[in-house]
Amino acid sequence: MNSILKTLKFYGWRIVTAGAIIQCLHSGLLFSAFGSYSVLLQREFGWTATTLSIAFAMTRAESGLLGPIQGWILDRLGPRLVMLLGTTILGIGFLLFATMNGLSQFFIYYFLMSLGASLSGFFSITISLVNWFQRYRSRALALAGTGGALGGLSIPLVVFFLEQFGWRATAFSSGIIILLIGIPLCNIIRHRPSESGQFPDGINPDELPKNDTYQPPEGLTTVDFTLKQAFKTRAFWTISLGHGSALLIVGAIMLHLPLHLTSQDVGMSLQEASFIVGAIPAMQIGGHLLGGYLGDKTNKRLIAICCMIGHTIGLLLLTFAMHPIMIWIFAISHGISWGARGPLMQSWRADYFGTKHFGTIMGFSSLIIMLGMVIGPLIAGISADITGSYKAGFLILTLAAGFGTLFFLLSTPPKKPINT
Repeated sequence: MNSILKTLKFYGWRIVTAGAIIQCLHSGLLFSAFGSYSVLLQREFGWTATTLSIAFAMTRAESGLLGPIQGWILDRLGPRLVMLLGTTILGIGFLLFATMNGLSQFFIYYFLMSLGASLSGFFSITISLVNWFQRYRSRALALAGTGGALGGLSIPLVVFFLEQFGWRATAFSSGIIILLIGIPLCNIIRHRPSESGQFPDGINPDELPKNDTYQPPEGLTTVDFTLKQAFKTRAFWTISLGHGSALLIVGAIMLHLPLHLTSQDVGMSLQEASFIVGAIPAMQIGGHLLGGYLGDKTNKRLIAICCMIGHTIGLLLLTFAMHPIMIWIFAISHGISWGARGPLMQSWRADYFGTKHFGTIMGFSSLIIMLGMVIGPLIAGISADITGSYKAGFLILTLAAGFGTLFFLLSTPPKKPINT
């Protein structure tokens, strides 16, 4: 009982809570909301799905290209200062976005918002958590990730404000909320437990009982790989390619699902579509909790393979939906798969490559991963503009994402570097 109370008092859980709230704000006000903004922007300015896809793809490319630099800085300076800068940029970006009147301003302001979210969000929070946790690493990342899913649940509310008060007032209010809430939360984030005289998970290795039953996960390394050493392993490339394959679907759905559901093919209203869009993060929460628990106890590689199958089946159902129930099954399958797989990607990398250079390794992985977030929305958008339907684009993405299953199957633990 005392050990449980000691674990719950561990400062790392405060970081989890702060990280969850920050990701909730980013998801609810920006990432999950952008598809709904797109519907209104398309109506007001007449922009095509391809134009909106290019904007989305550019910001995802920015996030990926920023990754190596951000990771290097995070490994050396820690996440708190980086997140404070990013939160300020994100808040100001929203305020500027509310004044936007043309395509060039749209690209510039949306780029600023994405830059701020990249610096202050998932990547920086992950760097902190993989250092503060080992035994409970998957659970910590999953719990922090539920914030993003909870933010997605707010989409019907965001749509209500968009339709009642307009996208400008909603964007301006979002900027104020980000600045007032985000900055204090960033001050809670810390880099490594050793800097505060603590240990990962709040457990001093010298005080472990003799009958400790902890079983390390597959491939848990006892050394810290450098970037050069990680590059030489098959696992670095196959995990990255598998992750990127999953994001082909995730990226396309984030942007185009509201547009698809409100198109002539499906014929839903924006409010009706918002409930489908909101169902995905609801399922994500369950996936996060399931994946986080299983990820600390079972084979992460097997879980990731099952999730890729869920992504693929879900998008097939959406592509050929002949009844609303098929769309709802898609939302369930896609949401659970996304939720369960998401936190495992980073926990898995930390298990294989260690934490000392994790930011740099994860940053360079993002150069590969971003291709999914860039290419997926573009394929869906261009297909919709050319054919008048999302079916062809979604089918291409389904087939491409199927390769992710093979990549994860090949992601066996790397051998220890020869010079260690």
